[in-house]
Amino acid sequence: MIENPFITYGYESAEYFCDRKEETEMLTSLLTNGNHVALISPRRMGKTGLIRHTFSQELIQDQYYTFLIDIYATKNLQDLVFQLGRSIVNRLKSKGREALDRFLIFATSLRTGISFDGQGNASWNLGVGDIKSPTFTLEEIFSYLKAADRRCIVAIDEFQAIMDYPEQNTEEMLRTYIQDCRNAVFIFSGSQKHMMSEMFSSPARPFYQSTSMMFLKPVALSEYELFAKYHFEKAHKQIAADVVKSIYDLFEGTTWYIQKVLNQLFATLDSVSEDDVDNAVRQIILQNEEAYKDTLFQLTLRQRDLLVAIGREGKATQITGMAFVKRYHLSSASSVQKAAQILVDKQLVTQQQGVYEVYDKFLAEWIRFL
Repeated sequence: MIENPFITYGYESAEYFCDRKEETEMLTSLLTNGNHVALISPRRMGKTGLIRHTFSQELIQDQYYTFLIDIYATKNLQDLVFQLGRSIVNRLKSKGREALDRFLIFATSLRTGISFDGQGNASWNLGVGDIKSPTFTLEEIFSYLKAADRRCIVAIDEFQAIMDYPEQNTEEMLRTYIQDCRNAVFIFSGSQKHMMSEMFSSPARPFYQSTSMMFLKPVALSEYELFAKYHFEKAHKQIAADVVKSIYDLFEGTTWYIQKVLNQLFATLDSVSEDDVDNAVRQIILQNEEAYKDTLFQLTLRQRDLLVAIGREGKATQITGMAFVKRYHLSSASSVQKAAQILVDKQLVTQQQGVYEVYDKFLAEWIRFL
């Protein structure tokens, strides 16, 4: 049993995973019936948790090799290949020396970077710079996926990152390899809805009509209420019925924020009422206050003023309009437009259908406390 059942990173087991029964069944069915899947939702809604939970299903554990790579921080094809190779090695080493040796038969360019200790345990000793020919190593990896002794499921998290790679043919190359790889299915997970939709729904893009689309919505409030009540009562603690609704409404059902606040409440109180929610949020914000100050310090004055304005507005629309500019004492419509684009590029602000919001909801709350 873990100390705090409200997990804020990683995946533990089904007991600590809230709901997603329908989504798990759907994703499992799509994958085991040979479909690639584009999984789309805002960040922190629980896409990675759903993937890990799906990978833990008995049918998939027994019959598939599963690989999950996060390419959020990757900048080019070399980074992608490095992360993919490392993920496969780290996963296969838990399956024993024979499974890993089979991979290294194909991935000859990686072989010198894998070492084994006296017990046969493998270590990954490569750096990104050791991937001398990314296209060649990528071809080797796909050769392995095609010949693996089990079917494979490869999940690539934050897949839209490849759109910013300097190699202009990355999408076409991956599509060609994937199309020719009948022994593997892929999950393309992404948080930038407009970019993901363009990649998979535009006739002009290589991945057009190559996947089944799944849009992940918030877990139902009723499920979170049952989940929280179960874990508090199991630990002989109490939580009032309206607490979860208060948290859920404040963070619009976004999984990670709900988990974080419940984690804080569980850690500090034996009996929780709705009045405790604001204090828990404040405690979390105080833990991150210096980081938030640094974030503002690194912005120009106009960028900072706009970020504060959007944070105080909550959901800001028509930000270049005279009313918004005057209300928050901004300099001009043109400067707001430029600053907004920079804030979006820095992923401090999100923009969907003309609505601007501060990406980090705790940062938004801190701004409102200023």
